[in-house]
Amino acid sequence: MPPSTTAPAWTSTATPLMAFLRGLMIAATTPGIVLFSTALGYGALARDSGLTLGHTVFLSAFVYALPAQVVLVDQLARGATAIAAAFAVTLTAVRLLPMTVALLPYLRDGKGPAWIKILAVHFIAVTAWVEGNRRLPTIPPPLRLGFFVGIGLGMAFMTVSGSAVGYLLASKVPTLLSAVLLFMTPVYFLLSLLMGMRTAPDTVAIVAGAALGPLMYLISPGFDLLLTGLAGGTLAFLLHQRTKQP
Repeated sequence: MPPSTTAPAWTSTATPLMAFLRGLMIAATTPGIVLFSTALGYGALARDSGLTLGHTVFLSAFVYALPAQVVLVDQLARGATAIAAAFAVTLTAVRLLPMTVALLPYLRDGKGPAWIKILAVHFIAVTAWVEGNRRLPTIPPPLRLGFFVGIGLGMAFMTVSGSAVGYLLASKVPTLLSAVLLFMTPVYFLLSLLMGMRTAPDTVAIVAGAALGPLMYLISPGFDLLLTGLAGGTLAFLLHQRTKQP
């Protein structure tokens, strides 16, 4: 994909390494702080559920999706079988597939080795996706892969660190505060989407999702996010196709 004509000034003389460092810097700002705060709640929940510190940190690094981590911890605490827990986690991860498909074309523009691209895909979770989807179109193609890996690695560090701190401070974090901290990520995601609205289909997708979400939860609690995204996204796509017609 071609670079945007509004590319940031720093990209004019940047190398892939400089782009990587720039991504790390972004991860230390508001998105990373939100992730760190949210991970505090997850760490406290993991300790209350009987997980060790090692298990808690491992899940943050390798699952790297707080909703999936919370679901897994909850299933294990309830005594669910490994198959049932894996199925529940898989349902929460389905949402990441279209997000990966949407972002992958930008990451393919880089000419790094395949393992770096695989690592970049691992970092596609809600917060990193929001930042990547917002920033990558303005970054020249040779710098995109390193830039996103920097964002992803930095956010992974913030998540793992927050999980460890939350685990160690579990006895000092009230249950209500843990729940509030866990809720920060979806709030940040919603606000980021609202800030990124540029077209009528964007607005339709967000409004439809907000309207259909509670209804789908009542109809099918296990598939509510999937059905809401499918319905809202389809409406937005049809509107986009209609507006393209002469």
